Amino acid sequence: MNTLLRIAIQKSGRLQEGSLDLLKESGLKFSNGKDQLKTQARNFPVEVLFLRDDDIPQYVEDKVADVGLVGENVFAEKQKKNQIVKRLDFAKCRLSIAIPRAETYGGIPSLNGKNIATSYPNIVKDFLKKHNVVPAGIHEISGSVEIAPGIGLADAICDIVSTGSTLLSNGLKEVEVVMQSEAVIIANPDLEPEKQAILDKLLFRIEAVKKAKNNKYILMNCPNDAIEKITTVIPGMKSPTIIPLQRQGWSSLHSVVDENDFWEKIDLLRSFGAEGILVIPIEKMIV
Repeated sequence: MNTLLRIAIQKSGRLQEGSLDLLKESGLKFSNGKDQLKTQARNFPVEVLFLRDDDIPQYVEDKVADVGLVGENVFAEKQKKNQIVKRLDFAKCRLSIAIPRAETYGGIPSLNGKNIATSYPNIVKDFLKKHNVVPAGIHEISGSVEIAPGIGLADAICDIVSTGSTLLSNGLKEVEVVMQSEAVIIANPDLEPEKQAILDKLLFRIEAVKKAKNNKYILMNCPNDAIEKITTVIPGMKSPTIIPLQRQGWSSLHSVVDENDFWEKIDLLRSFGAEGILVIPIEKMIV
């Protein structure tokens, strides 16, 4: 019997699409029909389980699944014996405390004696304890946390915030960030060697996909006397590729540029005389 690495992802919710896209971009081919509970990759030793996100850390700890793709906030809240093996740089959000918009916030000490509603009681308790705050109570709510102050259940809430529009529509304002969160891969720390080897291969593929998304392939024509200055701006992975052009005194220079620095560097390259600049997406990047 062939060894399969079992990966748990959300069966629905904000992480599902990103998780499936990441696995497919990493070369895994599988079907994922509606209401499907599991599927096996056709070209890689992986079985994907579709589970409730809150249950994934428990399933991974119990070795029903070997790894899971979850929000870091869920991993932190469930406090299971798993480890983060990769941060995925998508589904970013924050877990924040919010109060009614009409109230004045006096800093973390002003939360003393307040009732706080949240779906993340463990994270909130640890945060308040760290700041020596003793609340009147922490009310655990599984959904629609933002209505708690309006119905008199709580004085404040602690919930996931992406844009803040939900808080605004419920008369609340964000006053304190408890933690930043993003999608992560968690794993049971006691994987069998065969499954660890499969996971290592998958993580290698995922890293190649991540690097490709953060970088662009750049080509340009430049005067030879500007090559030294240009290569200090875009040194590439090891060094740029330089190809002489038919036009005397000019070369074609190929390199890689980090997307975060892209526009700043483009302006600098143009000031050095670079022309015909082409920027191309990278599908995979192995370094």
